[in-house]
Amino acid sequence: MTLQLSDEDRRVLCAIAREAIASEMEARSPAYPPTTAGCEQVAGAFVTLTIEGELRGCIGTMVGRAALGETVKAMAKEAAFGDPRFEPLRKDELDLIEIEITVLGPMKPIASPAEIQIGIHGVYLTYHGRSAVFLPQVPVEWGWDVPTLLENLCRKAGVAPNAWKSPDAELYVFEGLIFSEKDFQ
Repeated sequence: MTLQLSDEDRRVLCAIAREAIASEMEARSPAYPPTTAGCEQVAGAFVTLTIEGELRGCIGTMVGRAALGETVKAMAKEAAFGDPRFEPLRKDELDLIEIEITVLGPMKPIASPAEIQIGIHGVYLTYHGRSAVFLPQVPVEWGWDVPTLLENLCRKAGVAPNAWKSPDAELYVFEGLIFSEKDFQ
């Protein structure tokens, strides 16, 4: 992965994510911390929200189209209020959420699932117009091997669990730089 973020960059990005959620929830103007050079880099990113280890929202973009600070603001709000799997975050949950950010490296097509390294690679699948992604930390958290990861990725995409074996399936891997608020407490 070529993107480099200092501890200060990471701390600021976590603070930006929390302020984006809090200011939206409280219907006030945001008071973001000053950005760092790392926040100006362009990269895809996901923001994951958990409460006591349980997923509460996760939204991201695979490709960076804006400065990382801006991407994190947008994805934090979407994870809190726009993830269709969950009701919007409530005020009483604001102090309970833990924010994790995954900054994505470039996607690379792979010729074989044997190239997937659990815990290193996130995996993106496309098949007949459907797609799904798992971040690098997901198979580790669930204890999945590569075939189980790919079966679950197919289910997430809404296709048959063995669709990844089809010549029509396309698989991509990427690395992620993963950090969270707890890294700075």
